[in-house]
Amino acid sequence: MTYETLEVAIAGKLATVTLNRPDVRNAFNEKTINDITLAFDELGRNELVRVIVLAANGPAFCAGGDLNWMKAMAGYTHAENSADAMQLAEMLRTIYLCPKPVVARVHGDCYAGGMGLVAACDVVVAADVANFCLSEVKLGLIPATISPYVIKAMGEQAARRYFLTAERFGAAEAHRIGFAHEVTPADGIDAKVAEIVKALLGNSPNAVKEAKALVRDVAGEPVTDALLADTALRIAHIRASEQGREGVQSFLEKRKPAWLG
Repeated sequence: MTYETLEVAIAGKLATVTLNRPDVRNAFNEKTINDITLAFDELGRNELVRVIVLAANGPAFCAGGDLNWMKAMAGYTHAENSADAMQLAEMLRTIYLCPKPVVARVHGDCYAGGMGLVAACDVVVAADVANFCLSEVKLGLIPATISPYVIKAMGEQAARRYFLTAERFGAAEAHRIGFAHEVTPADGIDAKVAEIVKALLGNSPNAVKEAKALVRDVAGEPVTDALLADTALRIAHIRASEQGREGVQSFLEKRKPAWLG
């Protein structure tokens, strides 16, 4: 499938989704939102794809919402604004719930809604030259739609500051507050992304999928009898699964598991 605002490439078990509106710093509009939603839905269902990298062309990663799109929204009715916001929310949820691990390759500036895109990913690698900014309040807006993912990624205390101040901060600060997992020199970002992709591809595809769901479902939950029962059921299921049995057996036999074959 081809997309107007994206480049999607599949090489073996790796898919790369590249934002491709460099003339507007990869700011997104309703077409980009639709393209991203469709691309991640399609790749999530593609049995040949095991890892997805989210990247961007041009000097910036993503400048957030396209100004012309935002200008048009100012004239929308309340119902139209709600529907438009729900499309953005659905895009972010599609990335967040994608059954495949998603690695964000943030090579340049990442602002506003772009931070929502990144926060919905599983692993974030940022170049040391990248800057970040939750700039919405400068425009009289709030980062509402992206907030569930950004707050999870950077934590409530950091969100209190950066949601309110709209300060720009660098990759080192993004790493310090937990928003970025890795910070590398700009010329080393591809090597670091490749290293993480290799690690992901070395693991059981089913276990990676289930582990991603485990983090999502368990984080923040109180340790109740119901949670204990749920986690016990999950490990029982994965132990009895085909890949679970193969993984343990291959380890005992000191051979590579079948999924690496």
